[in-house]
Amino acid sequence: MLRQTAYHAGAFKQATNSPPVRSGELLGAIELMGAPMPFARNAEIYEEGDPAEYLYKVIEGTVRTSKLLADGRRQVGGFYLPGDVFGLETGDEHAFSAEAIADAKVLVIKRSALIALADRDPDVARQLWSVTCRELGRVQDHILLLIKSAQERVAAFLLEMAERVPAGNAVDLPMSRQDIADYLGLTIETVSRTLSRLEHLSAIELPSSRRIVLRNRSALSRLNA
Repeated sequence: MLRQTAYHAGAFKQATNSPPVRSGELLGAIELMGAPMPFARNAEIYEEGDPAEYLYKVIEGTVRTSKLLADGRRQVGGFYLPGDVFGLETGDEHAFSAEAIADAKVLVIKRSALIALADRDPDVARQLWSVTCRELGRVQDHILLLIKSAQERVAAFLLEMAERVPAGNAVDLPMSRQDIADYLGLTIETVSRTLSRLEHLSAIELPSSRRIVLRNRSALSRLNA
């Protein structure tokens, strides 16, 4: 990943000429100090085990994080939509790989620069801590999700996506059924059967494989209880 790291470093060098960051704006700091980088569909942003030298914010598109397990299966760790920050790590290396699901644009910022800013600005430090805690909470919620039934997992996922991409009752999913299956720890056949069952129960409609209409959120919430 030396070429990718050099690419990030070059982008960061261009971004150091950005205007001063106003106090108390973590996302503003990333936007002002970060450098935009395009990634084609399925392009790798960083690899598992790479040094965690940069943080990232999605501008356009969707990013997934994933890990290959010892038995060859893939576990998707999360999906990041426009406005989301990813690449936060407790250690010095990335625990997952990150790829663009479709053509994407991502802001890249040097981790050390953001930490230095947080050292000078208590508001930025608090916001950085808040973002880190939310990411930790998301990881914990995902772990708990994986012990539920298939129907509970799929219902919870649909409600989560409807909340994160508010557009009425219609949810346009940027990820494939395989991505969803690997995120929920299910097979693609189980995901498809579960969606069909939810449609039979009149909880959802399936106009297409990527578009889902939530007809009865209360029913989905009860399934997720």
